[in-house]
Amino acid sequence: MDQDGQENIHRHVLANGTVVEHAHGHGHGHGHTHSHTHTKAVLNRLSRAIGHLNSIKKMVEDGRDCSEVLIQLSAVKSAINNTGKVILQDHIEHCIVDAVEHGDTQALLELEKAIDQFIK
Repeated sequence: MDQDGQENIHRHVLANGTVVEHAHGHGHGHGHTHSHTHTKAVLNRLSRAIGHLNSIKKMVEDGRDCSEVLIQLSAVKSAINNTGKVILQDHIEHCIVDAVEHGDTQALLELEKAIDQFIK
């Protein structure tokens, strides 16, 4: 629950488009809240990757050399993978630590599924 007693729903969109959700409400009465410390950095990284991908789309529209396009696509893939690593680190440091403290095995199962999809 957040500071106003509202339940927080956390959503993760996997590479294949699957949305994984879990609640961040704490029904154990301890009143603890947590936040993701890297959210702004993740949003900035995603914005840069989107901008880069749009520029690659323009390269294709302009008939640029396939090798150049592939190199740029590789850079976007790397940026997305690195962003995923930041999200995973943040998730483990906050959500999973909290889940372990409260015996939330469902969150651990969801993490396992998300990692399986992420590393495919």
